[in-house]
Amino acid sequence: MARWVLHVDMDQFVVAVEILRHPELRGLPVVVGTVGDPGRRGVVSGCSYEARAFGVRSGMALRQARRRCPGAVFLASDPEAYRRASHQVMATLVGFPADVEAAGWDEAFLGATTDDPERLARDVQAAVRARAGLACSVGIGDTRERAKVASALAKPGGVLRLTAANWLAVVGPEPPRRLWGVGPRTQARLATLGIRTVAALARADPDAMAAAFGAHAGPHLVALARGEGPAAVSPRRPPPRSHGHQQTFASDLGDPALVRSAVAGAADEVAADLRRSGAKARRVAVTVRFAPFDTHTRSAPVGAHSGGPDGVRPAALAALGRFRLDRPVRMVAVRADLAAPATAPSS
Repeated sequence: MARWVLHVDMDQFVVAVEILRHPELRGLPVVVGTVGDPGRRGVVSGCSYEARAFGVRSGMALRQARRRCPGAVFLASDPEAYRRASHQVMATLVGFPADVEAAGWDEAFLGATTDDPERLARDVQAAVRARAGLACSVGIGDTRERAKVASALAKPGGVLRLTAANWLAVVGPEPPRRLWGVGPRTQARLATLGIRTVAALARADPDAMAAAFGAHAGPHLVALARGEGPAAVSPRRPPPRSHGHQQTFASDLGDPALVRSAVAGAADEVAADLRRSGAKARRVAVTVRFAPFDTHTRSAPVGAHSGGPDGVRPAALAALGRFRLDRPVRMVAVRADLAAPATAPSS
């Protein structure tokens, strides 16, 4: 059996998580931003394919996104919800007979030995959808570079295999930006050298590219264009940077006392997570979503108890005190940002 690299990339990840909570938004142009208000300063964290059709892109200013797509639905970013969804996805992937290397909260490399990588890819897609309710694209390659590019070309929801045999036939006509790690500035510099496609870059002389881009970067660009690179997958997951708990109410809460009680309960859940992991918290953030979608976050330091679990509830209530609870509340979330990577408590 052959050794393959699979790159699993979630489709419109943050938007897909929001649509799970708000299915009425499916099929609409949706933009998720840091503050969710296109009239304020902020950037796009994610956007639906319907919004992308208007030219909206991640990293774009929210005001520019509104100009390009005035009819879009704008939502505030909810990192804690995305972390929970990411955990579900990664927990699903580690159940497969493969080495799993998380590359971010919405993507991972799998190293697997199999004669049918497409079947494995489809099984991964089905399992992720069943457990997390989310869609992903899977690229298959004999190197990490080829697998990564294949997943991008397979979007949305597809499976594609790229190897030395078909790499240039499929990717050769693409612009250099299609390659992993090549941005618009590098593509513009390549264009000044007459290199406007991956195939042209693959044919370039590495020595000439070294003279233009540097001894390491120049030959590296040529290797990328040829789809070359490592195939090793190192099983690892990034250490957790926070613990969080969220509660969405069946009916909007209009009583501030009930909101405070819910935040206190969520804080206690987070504190229990800290006790289990042995982690310390540096700050606690509280997110309040007012009906219907207006979402805001406030935070407070964990000054007491040296960042331990007992400091979570006081910090959460202090952060909540910075809100004006004068509107019905749909959801609350509490997140403790860790002071250091979590380690198991000593026995």
